[in-house]
Amino acid sequence: MQINSVSIVGGGAWGTALAQTLAHGGIKVTLWAREPEVVDDINERHVNRTFLSGVSLNPAIRATTDLSAVARADALLAVVPAQHLRSVMGKLAKQLAENTPVIICAKGIEQATGRFMGDVLEEAAPQVLRAVLSGPSFAADVARGLPSALTLACRNETTGRALTAALSSRQMRLYWSSDVLGAELGGAVKNVLAIAAGIVEGRGLGASAHAAIVTRGFAELRRFGEAMGARPETLLGLSGLGDLILTCGSAQSRNMSLGRALGEGRSLGEFLGARVSVAEGVYTCAALVRLAHEKGVEMPIAEAVHGIIEGRLLVDEAITALMQRPLKAED
Repeated sequence: MQINSVSIVGGGAWGTALAQTLAHGGIKVTLWAREPEVVDDINERHVNRTFLSGVSLNPAIRATTDLSAVARADALLAVVPAQHLRSVMGKLAKQLAENTPVIICAKGIEQATGRFMGDVLEEAAPQVLRAVLSGPSFAADVARGLPSALTLACRNETTGRALTAALSSRQMRLYWSSDVLGAELGGAVKNVLAIAAGIVEGRGLGASAHAAIVTRGFAELRRFGEAMGARPETLLGLSGLGDLILTCGSAQSRNMSLGRALGEGRSLGEFLGARVSVAEGVYTCAALVRLAHEKGVEMPIAEAVHGIIEGRLLVDEAITALMQRPLKAED
């Protein structure tokens, strides 16, 4: 498989960072964004002030608002928000050649259907080869060329290893996995748990409470993953535990920042209204809790986040309820 050209569908921070990394590696990159000002910024000034300010972009990156212009590349990276993946890929589907590799970079669960992104892509564009890119990575770090390691999951080993080799660089090391569901699941669930970690920090509950919420959150992720059929080693890897540690431990995380704002007493609407980027955990938590109930999996931390997001629970009520749960063995 020869990957000489790649299209990035989504001009947010992560899409721009991936475009930067691939362009530095000598791959021809075309980036689609729906915002004309983002396209003009990238083409004329080689920056993305809207979503990734302070980073000078490779002049070889070409941006467009024409969705059809990205359909002719050797591979495509889908970096639109999770809740928009179906509509965007549905518009592209007829223009994509059979067996075109499409790498999903969105982390979430479709709120309306409870579908993971791989299932959404299969329904929207069944003729493509599906893969998932996930793991601990902040866009600003990757765009600046700082080292990172991620999972590239693809059921077809030949395709997966070819994509891993083509998209890896000196700054971004990729590891192939055949566990697509596990890679997707870790990226989606950690966003909800990061909101909980942010609430703990925003409420000033201390480092001990933060460690406890992350550890017990991972226990929830692992229980849910095993019930859904994900492999335990995937959940312990970069796209599971690795991404959870990063997202729950830094203010760069949009989901943790949202949780911290809620912990400080700010409203959800106030926080979201002041941001141009998407905190995927807000939209994933309802679908996650619904799936957990269907599978009979206990996820009290995720349920607490869902209650706070919906306005059914105050932060202090949620914390008290978690601390007063019946005592049990850790395992």
